[in-house]
Amino acid sequence: MTAAGRRRRETVRLQAATFEQKFKPSEVASRLRVSRKSAYQWHQLWRDGGHEALASRGPSGSRCRLSPRCLEKLATYLEQGPAAHGWVEDQVWTAARVATPIGRKFHVSYSVSGVTRLMHRLDFSPQVPARRVTERDEQAVTAWKEAPWEEVKKCGRPAGATSVSRTRQASPVGRPKDVPGADAE
Repeated sequence: MTAAGRRRRETVRLQAATFEQKFKPSEVASRLRVSRKSAYQWHQLWRDGGHEALASRGPSGSRCRLSPRCLEKLATYLEQGPAAHGWVEDQVWTAARVATPIGRKFHVSYSVSGVTRLMHRLDFSPQVPARRVTERDEQAVTAWKEAPWEEVKKCGRPAGATSVSRTRQASPVGRPKDVPGADAE
């Protein structure tokens, strides 16, 4: 049994034990650090069906539309790479690309998000291809990356002539003495 399964079984045991000891659902919620709503739902289940009613009923959601044998075949297809299935421009499996062979080979339609969950289940991760401009000049990019910094850097204003203000800096000598804040220098 997995660690998660052991924790779930222990939680069920604690739930049942606290209800058997006549704890209120609000006390159970604070002891097990769950919402009151969950504790009240558990209490109702426990009252109606006892300890067994609190046991997990398995993962929720719809079941997989591919059989275990089809999942094995899909994993084999994914391991062959995208080029083996018609995508020769790059070696990247995206969720949208994986949906195509699933539809062609198994006659089952999956959404992109459904394919993503399916790929994670098979221990694959969908990848996003790099977006590149079709007019990209690889030689110019390489030359720019190899150029020394001094050639790339533009000359800016001299450091002494800059100011954070766009207006002319006032001289402290020319400030009036009778304005508020004049003595805070």
